[in-house]
Amino acid sequence: MPHLPDVVLWSIPAFVLLTVVEMAGHRLHPDEDSAGYEARDTATSLTMGLGSLAFDLLWKVPAVAAQIAVHQLTPLRVPVVWWTIPLLLLAQDFCYYWAHRGHHVVRVLWACHVVHHSSRKYNLSTALRQPWTSLTVWPFYLPMVACGVHPAAVAFCSSVSLVYQFWIHTERIGRLPRPVESVLNTPSHHRVHHASQGGYLDRNFGGILIVWDRLFGSFTPETERPVYGLTKNIATYNVLRVATHEYVAIARDLRAARSWSERAGRLLRGPGWQPAAREPRPTGGPGAPPADVPAEGAGVR
Repeated sequence: MPHLPDVVLWSIPAFVLLTVVEMAGHRLHPDEDSAGYEARDTATSLTMGLGSLAFDLLWKVPAVAAQIAVHQLTPLRVPVVWWTIPLLLLAQDFCYYWAHRGHHVVRVLWACHVVHHSSRKYNLSTALRQPWTSLTVWPFYLPMVACGVHPAAVAFCSSVSLVYQFWIHTERIGRLPRPVESVLNTPSHHRVHHASQGGYLDRNFGGILIVWDRLFGSFTPETERPVYGLTKNIATYNVLRVATHEYVAIARDLRAARSWSERAGRLLRGPGWQPAAREPRPTGGPGAPPADVPAEGAGVR
């Protein structure tokens, strides 16, 4: 394996600088219709981002061990050279799409991802609001490893995707030229993903490319101004609650469940799923759907 740079680590100064520039822009040229910045919300996002760096080191131990085991078992090998890197990025983006989509439609996975959608603001600091329980993500990349891609190359491609997605968390950039909007994930597309309106829920899951959403029927263009956050917002800046509130809600629902099928539904169905015998009530994800109908996830990334 060639040495691959840690693009996230190298990008941190740029993240900070661009966030400060955007914050100053909101102050100097405010937009009454934009969500803008709020000090406590921004502090929460930054703290969640720093915490995710620490917790990711912990989760990488079992994740990397499993990926290395799979890589050693497969006879396939994909070299990391200049002409394979674009193909690896394409494969990673495809796996990311399904990982992201899965984390919206399976409640126990949503409990991890809901952190990123918990802010009612939408700015560059929102991109840094990352979960502390990302252990649920790595299995979606095992197909790449099984095809002979080294785990370090998978990590590199994931880092490139994460860095790319930083700049699309903004309201200061409108629609881009149509060829760009047709292929790439853009601020306009990602604003839809972070919105809590019913027509915008669980849409636009792409990382770098938006073509997967167009191919698999999950694309929605931005038409009305998004309302950010969850359909039932948690109204807290306590980082421990932000990181764990949906796990707490799942535990509460499991204790109250009346059957093993209901317990399975509470874990594996959509975040708003309710058994037929009970009145629907939101669980912190998207709005509660009709009885015994799984929700498609919360109001988003």
